[in-house]
Amino acid sequence: MALNGFIDLRSDTLTIPTPAMREAMATAEVGDDVFGEDRTVNALQELAAEKLGHEAALLVSSGTMGNLTALLAHCGRGDAAIVGDGSHVYTNEAGGLAAIGGILPYVVPNQPDGSLRLEDIEAAIRPDNAHFAPARVIALENTHNRMSGAYLTPEYTRQVADLAHARGLKLHIDGARIFNAAVAQNVDVKALAQCADSVTFCLSKGLSGPVGSVLCGSKEFIRIAHKRRKALGGGMRQAGVIAAAGIVALEQMVERLRDDHANARILAEGIACVEGLHVNLAGVKTNMVYFDLDPALPFDAADLCKRAAAERVKMLPTGPRRIRAVTHCYVSRDEVVEAAQVIAHVTHDGRGRAADGKVHAY
Repeated sequence: MALNGFIDLRSDTLTIPTPAMREAMATAEVGDDVFGEDRTVNALQELAAEKLGHEAALLVSSGTMGNLTALLAHCGRGDAAIVGDGSHVYTNEAGGLAAIGGILPYVVPNQPDGSLRLEDIEAAIRPDNAHFAPARVIALENTHNRMSGAYLTPEYTRQVADLAHARGLKLHIDGARIFNAAVAQNVDVKALAQCADSVTFCLSKGLSGPVGSVLCGSKEFIRIAHKRRKALGGGMRQAGVIAAAGIVALEQMVERLRDDHANARILAEGIACVEGLHVNLAGVKTNMVYFDLDPALPFDAADLCKRAAAERVKMLPTGPRRIRAVTHCYVSRDEVVEAAQVIAHVTHDGRGRAADGKVHAY
């Protein structure tokens, strides 16, 4: 199951289309989606909207485009969006909300579970005053990438939605991995998405589609979002070849996310046994494992990742002494066990001794 000869844990974006997806793509009925005439795209959008409990949906090329399209639909230039300080829309989307949308981010702290405290959200809503940019939308992320793939609960999401609506704001959910959140909690994804005014999810991560995300909302919201997508260059033509794989992803790849979560737990437990590496096992909720290097180790995260790659295991350094590993359908249980063994080996000298000469526990 290795990709290009590697156990590649850098991201679940590295998944490739399954054989069923490739067959569906090869035989997809297509038309011009800009004219609304690609029946396969239309079928995907209808399926996505139904699954997430919304009226309508729109296929976009990426999660970044989906989030920006949503923010542009909710906000005008000079408006504000309330976002987490670790959120993908704030830290990893090239500043598009400000650079392209003219939207001011009101930044509040993300908690370790990925949430924003209700009191922090409330405090970020400025008074109706000529001095302040009016907040129009609150953006949540579920699951939360930088918070080790933590998920938000239906109860919390409803609380934020109620707060937003009581204050005249909209709620957008960056649900790139919202199906991971649903599977991990054994809930219908509608319980996490239906109360929001808009939600995106990615087809190209754990669901193994080759490209694309879907933005869901009301019919009126999607009508506006369709215009914003066009302005961003997102009007696609015979996109049914992409949408066909997305339909297979939604029909066949959701429940098996449980395997990825179980494999992440196995990987985390293996890493936790390695002296000099620190992982919060309680924080491993879905398919992401973040771990830190002890200051005593005489190398940094980038160096450890290079050592592991030389032994056929790829991971992603996310800080000077922090590493991310993500499980997905092209990493088997045996391979995560092997990956943990490789990580232990390259952390030490291959003879079971740490830099200080002590025998490590793995």
